[in-house]
Amino acid sequence: MIDGGGKYMADKFHWCKFSNCKLSDTFFDSLRSDYPEFDAWFIKKSEEGKEAFVFEDEHGIGVFLYLKPECETIELVERSLPAEQRLKIGTLKIADRYQGQRIGEGAVGVALWRWQAEKCDEVYVTVFEKHKTMISLLEYFGFKCIGTKKDTGEYLFRKSRRNLDFSDAYKAFPFISGGFEKAGIIPIEDIYHDQLFLFSELKGNKLEVEEEIAGNGITKVFIGSPNSNKYFVGEPVVIYRIYKQPLNGRTYRSAVTSYAFLTKVEIIKKSGQGLQSLDDFIRMAGNKTVFSATELNELYRTKKNLVMLEMTYNGAFGKGHNISHAEIKGSGLWFGGHPYGYVYNKTQFIQILEMGDTDVQNVIID
Repeated sequence: MIDGGGKYMADKFHWCKFSNCKLSDTFFDSLRSDYPEFDAWFIKKSEEGKEAFVFEDEHGIGVFLYLKPECETIELVERSLPAEQRLKIGTLKIADRYQGQRIGEGAVGVALWRWQAEKCDEVYVTVFEKHKTMISLLEYFGFKCIGTKKDTGEYLFRKSRRNLDFSDAYKAFPFISGGFEKAGIIPIEDIYHDQLFLFSELKGNKLEVEEEIAGNGITKVFIGSPNSNKYFVGEPVVIYRIYKQPLNGRTYRSAVTSYAFLTKVEIIKKSGQGLQSLDDFIRMAGNKTVFSATELNELYRTKKNLVMLEMTYNGAFGKGHNISHAEIKGSGLWFGGHPYGYVYNKTQFIQILEMGDTDVQNVIID
């Protein structure tokens, strides 16, 4: 069941029982219009103790996402899909007041992380043709229309790990193609890292991770000043949190926390020469970075070299799994000098994922 558009807010999502959601909220009116059985279905889910991923503000519910693992035959007008383990996006609605911002990206990102965790081949959702904005969002994330539901007339949009489109990081998300040859590392001071990326060591469980990430979207923009550019679109990177507190213990508190996939590399300034105007730099950074327009202006004015890296936030290692500087160094993966210049081969990148207790076969698809 689907309706709606998409928007970004800084407030957090939360996992919430159906029974704690106000069914009378006008947010659900369009779902009642599309599905006459909606209220009865909602009450049944409440009685079963089911949960949804919800965003609420002063106006009421703004996002509602319900996921359901299933193994059922799906009857389409064109054909039947045999029963197999799938993740169904049972309900996804994003309020019209959030259209055009990143809250939709965050909600779909969480659904796809859950699909990855389920380790089933397919995730799918049904949507009526009239919901053009939602269809565009699904297609942006690689869902493809494969037919029409026989009983409801809805389009069925499916994403399958057997047929991922690796020409685009969002269409492949959260997976990474095994076709890359090298990877990099992005070092970020803790104060900036913990705003831009989730410092998952501070989080107690996966639910908290999902709640925080979803509110900020999966697209991240890092702005730095390397003296040479070793980053290229289409390559993965690991994210390194630099612990900047008193030196004692820094080698154990600085750590690789996450991994991402580069989607855009913009050289803003090189050797003091501006290759992009200040206005273009601020426009490209948008709301995906931790810096204000004033701070971006200051960076542009004072930095000799300035590079903007845009990436998809594919995964965090999580509490107890981050890889300390001491561990990286002890494994021969810290080469001395500034890590801006580090280039890892594919084997080394996989080694880092494994050190973070990541199921590599469930991340990198060959």
